[in-house]
Amino acid sequence: MSTFIKPGAERQLKNRSSLGQSVRNSLTMAYRGLLKIKRTPEQLFDVTLQPIIFTLMFTYIFGGAISGDVVSYLPVIIPGILVQTVITTSIVTGVQLREDMEKGVFDRFKSLPISRIAPLAGALLADTVRYTIATVLTFTMGYLMGYRPEGGLGSVVLAALLVIGCSWAISWIFAFFGVIARTASSVQGISMIVLFPLTFMSNAFVPADTMPDWLQWFVAINPISHLVTAVRNLTNAGTAGSDLVYSLVGAAIIVAVFAPVTVRAYMRRT
Repeated sequence: MSTFIKPGAERQLKNRSSLGQSVRNSLTMAYRGLLKIKRTPEQLFDVTLQPIIFTLMFTYIFGGAISGDVVSYLPVIIPGILVQTVITTSIVTGVQLREDMEKGVFDRFKSLPISRIAPLAGALLADTVRYTIATVLTFTMGYLMGYRPEGGLGSVVLAALLVIGCSWAISWIFAFFGVIARTASSVQGISMIVLFPLTFMSNAFVPADTMPDWLQWFVAINPISHLVTAVRNLTNAGTAGSDLVYSLVGAAIIVAVFAPVTVRAYMRRT
């Protein structure tokens, strides 16, 4: 006795099966990304050395001038260094994506019975491990230097998740650059031109009220400033204000805009 399945129900089953396969393939590609890191651990130099060097350098250079002493400056600089380091790390997503495409890795993936979107999604998922490492090291360095977040462990974890989530959202922008650019070096150059003004022309390292009026205006609308303020509020006071909402909404908008654009460009290139 044959079982009758309505056309609509059959289509839903196929969609679910396709979605499940895409998720499984994406997780497999993410695992591949982690294996690449295991075999070439020098890929982690930026997320291991940069938080340590930047925290030490900025704290001891600016601490006395801005806050009077290093310990008083730590509640200001650690959230700023955290945001700056983790977001800068997201550039690697686009660079490595471009390198894989140049080497023909994605051409080989096309011959496999996997979802076409899996290599892109897997690369983005794997890089969240890099963000996590940078986040943990930044907080660890701050703690060793005397930083004691008043917000408590729970607020620190929420701040870490916020930065990792926002960095993952921003990585879609650099993934788009990686898909459309011709070389990996051009991806890095374009990304740095975009990111460096945003991170340094913010309230990450110095109070905005010490800047010229025209620069204070830019700092006030800079999304990096909102993210840094949200992290400071969580870690130093355990509070969640409007800056947290702005950061989450901004991250959602970035994903809503750049995810479909990047996927479309990626599908055309592969």
